Amino acid sequence: MVGIVDYGVGNLFSLASSIRAVGQEAFVSHDPRLLSQADRLILPGVGAFQDAAEKLRASGLDSFVCAQAAAGKPLLGICLGMQLLFQESQEYGCHKGLGLIPGQVVSMEGRIPPELKIPHMGWNRLEVRRGRLLKAVDGEYVYFVHSYYAQGCGDSLAAVADYGIPITAAVEQGNVFGCQFHPEKSGQVGLSILKTFCEC
Repeated sequence: MVGIVDYGVGNLFSLASSIRAVGQEAFVSHDPRLLSQADRLILPGVGAFQDAAEKLRASGLDSFVCAQAAAGKPLLGICLGMQLLFQESQEYGCHKGLGLIPGQVVSMEGRIPPELKIPHMGWNRLEVRRGRLLKAVDGEYVYFVHSYYAQGCGDSLAAVADYGIPITAAVEQGNVFGCQFHPEKSGQVGLSILKTFCEC
């Protein structure tokens, strides 16, 4: 059973529908007592890093998510949820993340070629480097919507996408996974990724 962490930011119910579409049970909750009963957790997210991080901390879900990950429960961060896994973000200042993955989240501005639009929005090809989650989808296309990306991931880097420069598309460290793209908006490829996560 997959628990989707509801902290007030995210595309929760379409994600739950996608999990059910691959034959798995899913529920959305903000209650740690219920979420602790899940076999694996998904941390979704859209919007600004600071706002999301503050909502996680205000609810106490930040420490809960970290404790669950430390106990070995599979955890998947999606889009902003992936960015929250990192040590910090430079989005409108410097803000502390969960620290589950090394590295920081930085703006694309000044780093990608100036002729490319920000946000990075649309379908891009995955170049898989390592890990279990994306092993069957190397070269496939997935859907991105973001203006910031992670760098300095070290050995946690699992996949990149080309957007003028190699953009971190996914990370993986032990039982902690992250996708900068949206599997729930990526058609059959996205569903296959979610199915793989449910089997990790």
